Amino acid sequence: MQKVDLKRTLEGYRAKPGEFRVVELPPLQYLMIDGRGDPNTADSFTRAVDALYPLAYALKFASRREQARDYVVMPLEGLWSAASATAFTTERDKHRWEWTLLMLVPDWIDDALAAQAKAAVRAKGEPAALDEIRLETLEEGTCVQTLHVGAFDDEGPVLAELHDRCIPELGMRESGRHHEIYLSDARRVEQARRRTILRQPVTRDR
Repeated sequence: MQKVDLKRTLEGYRAKPGEFRVVELPPLQYLMIDGRGDPNTADSFTRAVDALYPLAYALKFASRREQARDYVVMPLEGLWSAASATAFTTERDKHRWEWTLLMLVPDWIDDALAAQAKAAVRAKGEPAALDEIRLETLEEGTCVQTLHVGAFDDEGPVLAELHDRCIPELGMRESGRHHEIYLSDARRVEQARRRTILRQPVTRDR
């Protein structure tokens, strides 16, 4: 059985430090769960992560069993927003952040298979936030992205360059939520070596 690795086939999962690239993304399907507050302290963030991972793996196994199609479980991702952009770039006021955690799944996954995977996770002891997770398509279209290597709290200068210099110089403006892709597992990789794709959906100024 061939195993699909979407990180290798999708342009949106390629980035280099110091390089701000424009990418065109197709509609993509994710497991999603919403919350708000500081990801380091908010109980809702911990509950969201604790529910996403077992469901993602149960869905992979259900796909293998029911459809004979295997794939690599994708990294954790997050959509972030706040009333003011400076809450991300300079103030880093995490208590004001609203987030949606994501895990990409292949387009052959459907609601029936997701429900089957949820039942399998529930049978082993239901994570508190399991029923808050939904299967949804995200359409970001044109985006500008780069790779940040280092601690999450050191992203501010890179984000400021992305938002204040790069996007305006390209004749574009922001059109969606700030998106982060955590290529490194924060539970296992030291802060200085963490690799995170920073992405911003954009549209061209008229």
